[in-house]
This record gives sequence, structure tokens and C-alpha cells, in this order.
Amino acid sequence: MQGWGCTKSQKPPCGRTGMASMDIANPSEEHVMLREMVREWTQEFVEPQAHEHDREEKFNLELLRSMGELGLLGISAPEEYGGSGLDAVACTIVHEELSASDPGFALAYLAHSMLFVNNLAYNGTEEQKIRILPKVCSGEWIGAMAMSEPDAGTDVLGLSTSAVQQDDGTWVLNGRKMWITNGCIDEAGTPADVVWVYARTGEDDRGRVQMSTFLVEAGMPGYTVGQKIYDKTGMRASNTAELVFDDCIVPAQNLVGEVGQSLIHMMGNLELERLTLAAMALGISRRALDEMNRYATDRTAFGSQIRDFGQIQRYIGESWAKYRAMRAYIYDTANNLTIGTSGQRLDSDGVKLFATTAAKEIADAAMQVMGGYGYVGEYHVERLWRDSKLLEIGGGTLESHQKNITRDLFKDGDAVNR
Repeated sequence: MQGWGCTKSQKPPCGRTGMASMDIANPSEEHVMLREMVREWTQEFVEPQAHEHDREEKFNLELLRSMGELGLLGISAPEEYGGSGLDAVACTIVHEELSASDPGFALAYLAHSMLFVNNLAYNGTEEQKIRILPKVCSGEWIGAMAMSEPDAGTDVLGLSTSAVQQDDGTWVLNGRKMWITNGCIDEAGTPADVVWVYARTGEDDRGRVQMSTFLVEAGMPGYTVGQKIYDKTGMRASNTAELVFDDCIVPAQNLVGEVGQSLIHMMGNLELERLTLAAMALGISRRALDEMNRYATDRTAFGSQIRDFGQIQRYIGESWAKYRAMRAYIYDTANNLTIGTSGQRLDSDGVKLFATTAAKEIADAAMQVMGGYGYVGEYHVERLWRDSKLLEIGGGTLESHQKNITRDLFKDGDAVNR
């Protein structure tokens, strides 16, 4: 995977021979090869374990680690640190393909590769990148990002976790983080190897809350798993945990960037996070559409295939239109997003707002077409339906996207006509 020069995150996709003939979801031969490789690997290794890990609420740690051998765990990280240096389209492809089989596993992959690895690759210090990136790109370490708290989520400035610097330069971190994907990595409650943590470090000169970012590593005193969260509606194949920082001692060199830079880190990474969450919705939609389409041919009623009935045609037809619309919007956004920068919030919020709700609607339509079979695990659809709901909440709620889009259009009304 390394050395795919024309899909570097620093460059636009190459290999375009003209917009009329371009497949927006596969803009270069390298993207086609990547999709084929991930699809084949997913079919061989992800698909057979999906039902079991969802049913038992177990995270397949070793399967995630094995993705390091494919160059996927550090897909967007620079090659000099062990990554593959690929672009936003490549990130989108991987999340779509994984989610067409096992969205829960794909969420664990996103938390590691996008929320931690990409964040560190573009915001970490040189020392941090040299020391940590090779370990998380290879799969030796599993990473997570800790922002949400029991009493605060979308309201970032409302977070209460705090860090106070000591005379020796170390920081003392106190607080609890909630709903952390990969927060624990096994059934024994083992904490993630390394966590990207946001904490209050005081106020700035204007009296505003100052948020700073810390790298907390397993073994640091005071860093533990409070609980693994069970009985989730969906995404059960990913581990979700509460993390506790009780007088956790963090070395000075584990401060990311400068004090007070958390919002800068967030803005630079949120757009890619939301794009890849939308890509997960696309994978869910594709699989649900495929399941209902095949079932509508195989199932007969009153002497006809049920696809001959008008109401079934409505479910399939509207689902196809939604799927194709989200595919075009997602990959258009991916082709125009440069990793490590901000400025595409209007569309990164837009694709997640549209695609996540559309995925839930398509999965619901598939369940309706398939009747009782859609309501049980045999045909995958009920799992896709359950998994799809989280995408309307995690990584930014629908309401936050509506707010952001409205604000951005107020600032740039010409965007409507461009």
C-alpha cells in the first residue's frame, strides 16, 4: 500500500481522463485496486465473524490489529512514520467497504485510524509522531479519542475533565470520559494503549475556557477503565467504555502542541471524521439495498415475485435513489477534502446529516420488504438497522450539523449558487 504516489493526502486524485467518464468513487486505478483489496479481505475475514461478535458484544481485537499488515491502520499517516499516506477518497473507500459487512467493527477501525492516528499524524509533535505513530500504524498499539463525558458531549467547552501542570512539568489529569470507542480493548477491561484526551487547562486572557490535548498511555498512574458499556442498541462489535483519570500523571512531552490548542486539533480532524462516518452510512445502505433487492426476487406471494408489487417497488426505488445521491455527495466531498486542513465543514456536515438518516431509512425499508426475515439476524438487515442509528448521534448529532450548516450559509450565502 505504501508508495501509491498519486493518492497521497497532499495531492488531488490523479488518473482522471475527463469528468464525463470518471467514476467519482474510484477516481484512479489505485483507488480501484484499494477497493478491490479491501472488499476481498472483508469478505474473507470480516463477514464470517460479524454475527457472532455482534451477538456476543465482543470486539475482534486481533482482526483490527491484522489490518496493520495491509497498511490500513495508518491509511492517512505519512509513510515516514509507518503510514500509507493516502487521501480522503481512500479513507472513504475503506470505511464504506468495512461497513457493508460489519459497521461495529468499522466503527472501532474509525476510532483508531481517524480519531487517533490521523489526529496524531497532523497535530502531534515530531517526538510524539516518531515514538507513537509506528506502533499504532502497525497495530501494536490500539488508540482511542476521549472527548465526551457523562454530562457533556457536543458542548465541548462544557467538558469538566481538567489538567493542572506541576512544578516538574508533568500534568495531573482528573475526570471521566464516556462513550469512548476502543476505550477498553478486551473483556478483561484492558484500557486502550493510547488515548487522545481533551481537558480543561484554565482560561485564556479573555476569560474563555482553555482546552488542551494530552496523550495518555496504558500504564500511566491513574488511568483506568471505569466500565465497559453493554446492551447497546447497535455497534455491538465495538467496545464502548468509560475511562477514568484519577490524579493521572501525564509527562510534559505528552501535551499535544501548545496549551489551549484543542479546538484547532478538533477542527482539523472533525471534517475527515464526519466524512468517514458518512461513508459508514453508505456501506450500510449498499448492503441493505442489496439484501432487499435479492429478497424481492426470491420471495413470491400470490403467484408473483414481490418485486412486482407497487409498494415494494417504492421501497426499492426510493432506496436506490437515496443510495446513489449519498454516494455522489460523499465522494464529491472526499475528492475536494484535503486531509489535515479545515474549510470543508459545510459539506462534511452535509454528507453526514443526509447520509446517516438515509441509511437508517434504507435499512428500515429493507426490513419492511423482507418482513419477518428482515426482523431476525439471518439476513443482516436488523443488525444494519440497529447500527445505523448511532451514526445520527456519534461524531456530531443531526442537530449540530443543522446548526453548523445554517451558520456557514449565513457567512457564505454564495455557496448555494456556486
